[in-house]
Amino acid sequence: MIRSIAFLLLLAPLFSHASQVDVHGARLWVAPDQTRLVVDIAAVVEHKIFPLDNPHRLVIDIPDAHLKGKLPVAEKDDLLITGVRSGVRAGDDLRIVVDLKRPVRAKSFLLEPNDRYGHRLVVDLMPRDGGTAQPKRAHLPTRKAPTKVRDLIIAIDAGHGGEDSGAIGASGTREKAVTLAIARRLAGMVNKESGMRAVLIRDGDYYIGLYKRIRLARKHRADLFVSIHADAFADKNVSGSSVYTLSQKGASSKAAKWLADKENSADQIGGIDIDDKDPDLYKTILDMVQNATMEHSRLAAKTVLANLSRVGSVHNRKVQRARFAVLKAPDIPSMLVETAFISNSQEEARLKSRKYQTKLAGALLAGIKDYFVRYPPPGTRFAKNNSEPRRHVINQGDTLSEIAKQYAVSLSSLRSANRLDDDTIRIGQVLSIPGG
Repeated sequence: MIRSIAFLLLLAPLFSHASQVDVHGARLWVAPDQTRLVVDIAAVVEHKIFPLDNPHRLVIDIPDAHLKGKLPVAEKDDLLITGVRSGVRAGDDLRIVVDLKRPVRAKSFLLEPNDRYGHRLVVDLMPRDGGTAQPKRAHLPTRKAPTKVRDLIIAIDAGHGGEDSGAIGASGTREKAVTLAIARRLAGMVNKESGMRAVLIRDGDYYIGLYKRIRLARKHRADLFVSIHADAFADKNVSGSSVYTLSQKGASSKAAKWLADKENSADQIGGIDIDDKDPDLYKTILDMVQNATMEHSRLAAKTVLANLSRVGSVHNRKVQRARFAVLKAPDIPSMLVETAFISNSQEEARLKSRKYQTKLAGALLAGIKDYFVRYPPPGTRFAKNNSEPRRHVINQGDTLSEIAKQYAVSLSSLRSANRLDDDTIRIGQVLSIPGG
């Protein structure tokens, strides 16, 4: 009997350990407005977070859990966190302590498994005083707004980021890194243009929810939203650039629908709290997307696609449409650009090249400028004097009736202004648009 009791006492710690939830490790992501701690867990857990002062700390208690993996090292430029450590509490509970540089507000939520990650516990830390968590990037200087005319604001959105690496090429190239590199190059070019200013929606390796990207573009009063991607496909031979705009109905092709479904699932990978979805914005973007915005999205996308075709091959020669969540700003012309297929080994190699990234950024800028030369918003440096007629250069696929519709003029007035006997036009021909 004594031997049996002793044997059971020896096994007790093993049974206790077996019932505990494994914590596989954690990661830190530093964003301009917050720092995110992501904890990989083997199953759904109960948890509690609370702050401590003198010194400032954030405590995360996870009952019946033990740490198997490693905790992250804080980045030097993180203005919130100095380090992350752990300990055992009450014998079976795991305590994670985040050492802080300043008081923070924190919120936590759990994420269900997906095709890339298992269960995750996410803790977002923000400055308690509401200030900026991280320093501003020095390479994107702000400009003072002119008194009479304003700069065009181009919102440049690097797809994916942080937990969401996006597509991964055969040699390990991550889409999130490529899109950020191209976005930064494009922003630099835009900021060198007179009358234009860039806003980078993501300027580091962190994730931003799809609807927050829209809110940021609207906050900066963007005139155009460009989301940059470099996706993958099952067929490794598929190549070329594509440009997409929003569709309120169905997608223009099965491939466009597949891509939209894939991109719209990014929040499940990147990680957002479902309570963060703004119900008013959600209703607006679903119910009140304006036809004019969608039409100008198509016009801008068309000029961008034309310029991308001069840099390399294009996968689709026409602008594609699908229900991309990130393109649903109700008042900002928006497009999603697939610069290339990272799943194609040749295109993956080019996407890693600074020279090719610069070429892509240059093509995007040329297309953006072409659009705003034709359709300058009032009050901007690109806006023409109202007494001057607008002009339209005929591109492949243009028809006279379509051009009249684009500029909201009658077909007869368009013929009269250009002394046309019929609707015959030719590529390269320059038309004067009446009523400018």
